[in-house]
Amino acid sequence: MTEERKYRVQMQDVSKDYGSNHVIKDINLNVANNEVVVLIGPSGAGKSTVLRMINGLETTTSGHILIDGADISQPHVDINRIREKIGMVFQHFNLFPHMTVLENVILAPVELKKADKAAATAEARQFLQTVGLMDKADAYPASLSGGQQQRVAIARALAMHPDIMLFDEPTSALDPEMVGDVLAVMRQLAEQGMTMIIVTHEMGFAKEVADRVVFFESGQILEQGSPAEIFDHPQEARTQEFLNKVLQA
Repeated sequence: MTEERKYRVQMQDVSKDYGSNHVIKDINLNVANNEVVVLIGPSGAGKSTVLRMINGLETTTSGHILIDGADISQPHVDINRIREKIGMVFQHFNLFPHMTVLENVILAPVELKKADKAAATAEARQFLQTVGLMDKADAYPASLSGGQQQRVAIARALAMHPDIMLFDEPTSALDPEMVGDVLAVMRQLAEQGMTMIIVTHEMGFAKEVADRVVFFESGQILEQGSPAEIFDHPQEARTQEFLNKVLQA
């Protein structure tokens, strides 16, 4: 694999402005194949905006974002084709309430990838097995707990066979007792070698699964390193201050 292609994601001098509000300021971030990168930092630091830019849901004001070497900042790039490589799980589940769990999972493969419905259905059942919800295939989202709906959302993303998974605070809307089930699925994906970028406030999970932890402050990367480096030996006073607050909460 060439120097350019060994990274799944490359962010080069990326900035994002909303008018005079500089949300992201000249960040550089590379994510290697099979790497799990966890973004931490205070609310409003720009972490979720970074995920949305990687997935093409937000445009950059300046700089370049490369997905497998393709610069999605360029107008000629087919962003929908690149987005097929990227699964994204949001804070809120965004399931279609009038469809069963199984119908939610097979919708994108059948509609977007023109997959055979019978094959997509069989595969969807395997993904529901992966997230521990095989018995809920015929249920409707309203009958599920928040944690179960989020696991369906993960199965739905996996059904597109993504190369990269983005998680935007996937447990923040859940009751505490539901968090563990969702994190267990994400932990399993990490163990299987899925390339993942995760925004989370679950510090214990970050310490356990991350290959690298990136601390954001005011739209900038203040520091990054292994979980041991960031959690046990942070170099920046602001990182230490943040961790002291969240770990005592």
